[in-house]
Amino acid sequence: MKKIIILLLIATASLQAQEKAFDVGEWFKFRIHYGLVNAGYATLEIKEATKNGKKVFHAVGNGYTTGMTKFFFKVNDDYQSFFDKKTGQPYQFLRKINEGGYTKNQEGFFNQSANNVLVKDYKKNTEKTISVPENVQDIVSSFYYLRNHPTIDKLKPGESISIDMFFDDETTKFKLKFMGREVLKTKFGKVNAMIFRPYVQAGRVFKEEESLTVWISDDENRVPLRIKASLAVGSLKADLEGYKGLIHPFKIIAE
Repeated sequence: MKKIIILLLIATASLQAQEKAFDVGEWFKFRIHYGLVNAGYATLEIKEATKNGKKVFHAVGNGYTTGMTKFFFKVNDDYQSFFDKKTGQPYQFLRKINEGGYTKNQEGFFNQSANNVLVKDYKKNTEKTISVPENVQDIVSSFYYLRNHPTIDKLKPGESISIDMFFDDETTKFKLKFMGREVLKTKFGKVNAMIFRPYVQAGRVFKEEESLTVWISDDENRVPLRIKASLAVGSLKADLEGYKGLIHPFKIIAE
């Protein structure tokens, strides 16, 4: 009997360890406000692809301005990442953006065993190999990696998680600080939420290091509910507008 109980405990622990926050088919849409203006939308979707004969996650993120906003500051962003279903390690990223005339068109190929990434810049017609640390993430895979992080919902206010993130041809230490919990009012109803503050680089876009605040659903899905940012000029807010393909029930307190 004792052996059976131990085996059951091990099996339960294994199932908990394998539980994930997302899967193929998940899709989010966000409405973006710049001040009081409805500035645009962003979508984020998980698909499936094959890399080196292996099925991997293919995350596709698009952002674009709408209405009058696109006439004075047009944005058309395409971010993609291919990453391992078990480890979350990225194989490849794509970044093709146009933000008010600021453009980039890059593709990166990670060699995790050699700890480097080959970056092809199609705008400049260049390519270079850059050394990176072990378990490095790209900007899109970071979001999914952190949603599956085993301690993300066990942090105490003031504690943080740090990962190495490759962006703009360099690796930075991305730090996510837990601020606490609250009940957030959304278009879908009230939702228990965890509040995080990513440390971002102050300068061209953000006012200071702690300019960004993120609300994530306090459930197994860890859905991004709201993002607020204090920019160098003005403020920005993105709210979850639509979703589908969640693998766990979305826990809404009240309509």
